[in-house]
Amino acid sequence: KCFEHVSNTIDGIYKALAMNQSAQAFLGPENPEEPYLEGINYNCVAPGKRFQPMSNLSGGEKTIAALALLFAIHSYHPAPFFVLDEIDAALDNTNIGKVAAYIQSQREKMNIIVISLKPEFYCRADALIGITTQPRQMQEAGSGALVSCVYGLDLTKYQPIQVEH
Repeated sequence: KCFEHVSNTIDGIYKALAMNQSAQAFLGPENPEEPYLEGINYNCVAPGKRFQPMSNLSGGEKTIAALALLFAIHSYHPAPFFVLDEIDAALDNTNIGKVAAYIQSQREKMNIIVISLKPEFYCRADALIGITTQPRQMQEAGSGALVSCVYGLDLTKYQPIQVEH
């Protein structure tokens, strides 16, 4: 039941993440006659490209494919929230914008914390949280103590801005 749902959902999610209807994602058993004896094949065709094995996709294309699979599984059995750590590391600015736009479009269905150092991602956030050390307080507390300070900023009060590339 889960596999059927994910295999039927993943293509639409991949198209939404890529923001391109020519993108394709396929999920199927390696052995259709005896699906429980072997693994699962997952393949994606990036927009404007021909079919190739997943191992030949770029890091950014693999990231988009992995997120599509994650969100397809989530659509079957939702988690309370996600923590996505630097998922934009292999993405160019255009694809960061696409992933951020997809996450924004799903904000009613998903709670997501994204850890990112790239303005293309965090300028679209609802809130920013910064954590830093306090060197003076660390010295006062002794050499072995780590003192940190957490800052939060609610961005929903401000107008969104366009990031210049």
